[in-house]
Amino acid sequence: MINTEFKSIRELIKAFPTEEACIKHLEQLRWNGTVVSPFDETSKVYVTARGYKCKNTGKYFNVRTQTLFDNTKIELQTWFLAIYLVTAHKKGISSLQLGRDLNVTQKTAWFMLQRIRNCFGIENVETDAGNNNKLGGSGTVVEVDETIVGGKVKNMSNKKRKVIAENKADRHNNKTVVVGFVERGGNLRMQPVNAGDFIPNIVRANVDSESVLMTDTANTYVKVGAEFAHHEVVDHGKKEYGRDGVYYTNTIEGCFSLFDRMVIGIYHNISAKHIQKYTDEFVFRYNSRKDTESNRFNTLLSNCTSRLTYNNLIK
Repeated sequence: MINTEFKSIRELIKAFPTEEACIKHLEQLRWNGTVVSPFDETSKVYVTARGYKCKNTGKYFNVRTQTLFDNTKIELQTWFLAIYLVTAHKKGISSLQLGRDLNVTQKTAWFMLQRIRNCFGIENVETDAGNNNKLGGSGTVVEVDETIVGGKVKNMSNKKRKVIAENKADRHNNKTVVVGFVERGGNLRMQPVNAGDFIPNIVRANVDSESVLMTDTANTYVKVGAEFAHHEVVDHGKKEYGRDGVYYTNTIEGCFSLFDRMVIGIYHNISAKHIQKYTDEFVFRYNSRKDTESNRFNTLLSNCTSRLTYNNLIK
């Protein structure tokens, strides 16, 4: 990491007072002194009056190209402030609040937030049996549980209530199940369950079979639990929340409690379409909770080569 330490917005502005300072910092993080073409990593790069030029493709580029900052007129210092606010606030920040803080419209702030969230998915894995990027391992306890995200019927508009009353099958269409996995003393991972997903397969894809699986008594985990080194359960129905100081799911439930406060207190409502981005945001902050503010900020900047266009966002 670069030796640019800051613990507050005031120190962040002092560290990056100009656009040039922001560009140099981003270049150092992205290229570490050797400029690489985003169009052809093997190509020689020329420095011209128009910026960098890729010899093999003939295309011009700069440090913003093919990143979350690509094709935006917003200054990097404003982007840096937005990234700091999103990564530093424990429960996130709404687009309305960010718009006021940065003096931009709510629409612009929302688009900025979604672009930033698109870079949070560092922990993402595909739900297939061949993926080795799994939590846990021999002797490691991994707690698994589920939470449900979605608005209550009583809080909906009269129009939506009428649709639900007429078609009971739609009663749960606004709900999304999210499965959470957390290593004891380690990292968190969260994955929304889409239509057709089989939760045991999600567990297999995310947790090493040598792990100690810790769950509640839900039938979902009975058969898949037998595939792990050990499977223990706590029976919440019998008011059992811990046993022998080892058998509990309090860690993942604590994560869900904070996640729910983020959803209810800051964002109020999250659609199924965008929920993966919000879970990625929460997971990023949780897994970097022991980092300094500047290290967390730089980790996100180092993972910024994921561009989201407005058309792709709203389609």
